Amino acid sequence: MIYQFGLGVALSGAIPEELAFLLAAFDFPLSPHLLSSLSPVYPNGFPGLALLFLRVSVGWLFILHGYPKITHLRRWAESLKMPIFLCFLSAASMLGGGIFLIIGFLTLLATLPILCSMIFAIYLHITGSKPFVAQDPYLIPQDQYQGALGQGEPPSWEKAFMYCVMLIAIAVLGPGAYSLDASIFGR
Repeated sequence: MIYQFGLGVALSGAIPEELAFLLAAFDFPLSPHLLSSLSPVYPNGFPGLALLFLRVSVGWLFILHGYPKITHLRRWAESLKMPIFLCFLSAASMLGGGIFLIIGFLTLLATLPILCSMIFAIYLHITGSKPFVAQDPYLIPQDQYQGALGQGEPPSWEKAFMYCVMLIAIAVLGPGAYSLDASIFGR
């Protein structure tokens, strides 16, 4: 109980007075549970199971995306023409955030860095003139698109957009009752 009080005091001291007033106007709770989600409720039953499935699925997908990026960091940074440090932050947020999403720990803090990475991925695709939804690979003439390893889908920003939608849903709805957050911050 004392850690919740300490966390609440730390959070309330870290939020500027103007923002605290705005949040209070919308009846936004300033408490330690904000580390978990934007909602103070941890649904159980079928809604809780649905959130568990969403959280674990998205977390696993980001582990699958983050691990190869972190193990081939230099090659990934060179292909994006980005500094290695920024690529490391993105890959680490995917890998670490994926693990935290699976166990449901500090869920809101786990979603935000990944969400930033996905928004930046959308930006890169849009500035690279990639379509929202690419043409299906079976409709592309033979040998016109081979992908990075001779297979795959043409680039588009559809997948990054869908990840953003899923991460926003997790951030707003929370991890559900079947999470570490619920056992730590639940009421």
